[in-house]
Amino acid sequence: MSKPTDSQPDLSMLVSFSGEGGVERMVLNLVNAIAERGLRVDLLLIKTHSKHLQEIHPDVNLIELGSHHTATSLLPLARYLKQTHPPCLLVAKDRAGRMAVIARALAGATQTRLVLRLGTNLTAALAHKSPWRMRLRQLPIRLLYPRIDRIIAVSEGVRQDTLAVSGIDPERVTVVRNPVITPHLMASATAPSPHPWLGNPDYPVILGVGRLTLQKDFYCLVRAFAHLRSTRQCRLIILGEGRQRDDLLELSRQLSIAQDLALPGFTPNPYAYMQLADLFVLSSRWEGSPNVLTEAMALGTPVVSTNCPSGPSEILDNGRVSPLVPVGDWQALAKAMKTVLDKGPDKTILREAVQEYTAQRSATHYLEIMGLSPSHTDAAFN
Repeated sequence: MSKPTDSQPDLSMLVSFSGEGGVERMVLNLVNAIAERGLRVDLLLIKTHSKHLQEIHPDVNLIELGSHHTATSLLPLARYLKQTHPPCLLVAKDRAGRMAVIARALAGATQTRLVLRLGTNLTAALAHKSPWRMRLRQLPIRLLYPRIDRIIAVSEGVRQDTLAVSGIDPERVTVVRNPVITPHLMASATAPSPHPWLGNPDYPVILGVGRLTLQKDFYCLVRAFAHLRSTRQCRLIILGEGRQRDDLLELSRQLSIAQDLALPGFTPNPYAYMQLADLFVLSSRWEGSPNVLTEAMALGTPVVSTNCPSGPSEILDNGRVSPLVPVGDWQALAKAMKTVLDKGPDKTILREAVQEYTAQRSATHYLEIMGLSPSHTDAAFN
């Protein structure tokens, strides 16, 4: 890891690498796409626990702030801003963005443009919490977001939710699609079959990917699969780890489908599974913009999704590309899964629906919003 240098970067990015989740992957894709254009990037790290860091572009300057939590990163970030004076600071996630507002004020870094990337529908994420907790999150947002120069939302649903929660000027919140599709994704999908169930035409494989948590609602997927399995041969693979693992296995035993359910855990290459799966299902209760749905479609894999806030309806054009079903409705999900397994959408239609989600197109939009010009034209990347 490096330290701040005397030379000023073109862009500084603040992120907490605390695992191999969607935010970390999107930051990796974005920073690599920007670095490929010749811009000098300082990547400020709150946490460094992620294998994604091994894939960062070699020209990116990695700087550890020396803290392990957003709350303790305030003074290190303020010192960095005061010393380095970057023209722009891009921050991922709400809590880090609010902290950055205070750090910039402490540093007196008025010349540094502050841009926040938001990837979560806050209202949906807190819908199962008490009203006072929602108000507790909303108050600092209303106080601090007006001091952020621009906010980038990953979907129109996130944008509308941000406007409702923060009350800021709509012109300051812009939608930019996630930098999901990369050459790395497409190349990784060509790896040899990672599971013996894949590629057997007699037993179609349904795939789910994500943390085994309340948000992803794999209980709904398992129940829908059990209903479908009662009428046709098929199998279900769910990639990911989480606290609900044992409960999902118990549910599969109760529904008598344990022999047709596999939970391999986390894999660094879910794309090889997606490429060979017969159907990908997103069963989430809420999202910002579901990257795994986008990835599956980029590979031409048939999909079904819940119509959760936010993102699936935008990606699937309100159900015209592929079916959307109500959140938590396992019967409707089972019906949609059967429909798509019987006759899925054309692969070309799926790929065209996510063409705005390439890393290079996303990087172009980010640079425009941040007021940065790469050292050469973007024509070759679009």
